[in-house]
Amino acid sequence: MALNESRRQVALLGAGRIGVVHARALAQLRDVELRYVMDVDETRCKALTSTFGGEPATLDEILADTHVSAVIIATPTNTHAELMVTFAREGKAIFCEKPVDIDRERVLSSLRAVEESGVPFALGFMRRYDPTYRRIYERILAGDIGIPEQVTIFNRDVAPPPIDFVRASGGLVRDMTSHDVDLASWLLGEDLCTAFASGSCLIDPRIGQAGDVDSLAVVLTTATGKLVQISESRRSAYGYDQRVEVLGSQGMLQAGNKLESLVLHGGSQGLSSARPLNFFLERYEDAYLFQLRDFFESLEAGRRPAVGVAEARRALFATEAVLESMRTGARADIEQA
Repeated sequence: MALNESRRQVALLGAGRIGVVHARALAQLRDVELRYVMDVDETRCKALTSTFGGEPATLDEILADTHVSAVIIATPTNTHAELMVTFAREGKAIFCEKPVDIDRERVLSSLRAVEESGVPFALGFMRRYDPTYRRIYERILAGDIGIPEQVTIFNRDVAPPPIDFVRASGGLVRDMTSHDVDLASWLLGEDLCTAFASGSCLIDPRIGQAGDVDSLAVVLTTATGKLVQISESRRSAYGYDQRVEVLGSQGMLQAGNKLESLVLHGGSQGLSSARPLNFFLERYEDAYLFQLRDFFESLEAGRRPAVGVAEARRALFATEAVLESMRTGARADIEQA
């Protein structure tokens, strides 16, 4: 493959489901070129490169190529921390999928290594980049609802993931709640300080046997007493449920679900509409694109990525507090980043 030196050269680590999402987004960025793809599955790797470009490569080949200035880590969770440290030492900018790891100390040590290296780092909390949620954020800043006081989030998957994914991802809290605590803190403009959570296994007993829950209710507070309510489930019979509401001193802003169709039917039995979109990759397709666009624009502008080390620590400490509250049945304090 000929090298186009006018475009930033990027390596993608991981050619699975989320790797394909990032490859599709990269293909839409004019000033970025997918140079290499690495995956333990050679067939999957070749399939991705044949569609989106780039060459299959080993880790050593990527590390040795000085033209590659940035990497996207979309490998299994248990590989993130080590890869972050490796590429930080090589001075390459890093975009990493969340979570960094399921072990607190591995997360913190890898984030310290990234900070000490000085390389730009971004974590994959793509919901901040969803056009609908960003519009809510902008209207909050504009004062449209006065002072925000409460955030309510509904996050419900269509069906539970495979049990192997439940184990590898760190469970519902690290997989799903991490997105919600980041979104809530961003919308309120304040750090979260306490968490009270109650979880149950109501959908699939195998999830409980794996040591996790599939249904969760969370209440969080900020230092000024602002409230966050989160309702999560691994099952939603009516489609992928992603709703957000922010209540303020002078009004309310609400984001409903994106539907499969905008057609509304009215008849003698009342009104009916289409189901919400059925999968997170459809619902957040734009967010994944805008997330990577912001990352590479931040590199060009020399500014800090919008979701970086500090946000990664905040999400870690918030999800740890949620897990602690679930274990003890009591409210837990959230360590401050």
